[in-house]
Amino acid sequence: MDNLIDSLWHKYQGTQFLLTQRLSNDIPFAIVTAHNPLGSVLTPCQNRLLDRRLQRKIEQYNSPYRSLIGAAPDLSHMEKSWAVFIDKQQALELGREFKQHAIYYVNQGLLSLVACGDAPDDEVMIGDFTTRTQLVNELPDLHE
Repeated sequence: MDNLIDSLWHKYQGTQFLLTQRLSNDIPFAIVTAHNPLGSVLTPCQNRLLDRRLQRKIEQYNSPYRSLIGAAPDLSHMEKSWAVFIDKQQALELGREFKQHAIYYVNQGLLSLVACGDAPDDEVMIGDFTTRTQLVNELPDLHE
């Protein structure tokens, strides 16, 4: 199990983000997904149901949020995610509720990977968020 977490932790650090609009660097925000809890690959239907639950939970914060896609650098793996303007502790609670190994947090334009549970590190500073983003006209449909 440790090898799986180590492998995923390394992959998470290479994530790219597909956005339909730029996000402000003025307010910290989290990036959270409900897809593939604890690294288990689910069907598109299962991931869609979890994503809807996550969106309903996010709406309860009464904070701005935007959908985006977290993707492998070569786009071979993509997960629907949400940028949510909440604090880091709230984001960690959300990640844990949806059984995620980690969440991303952006503060003053700097992206970090934050562990929700067991991981090689509690938090890894990745760097400038904008270098990890790609603006697209529309997000890909992951549920076909």
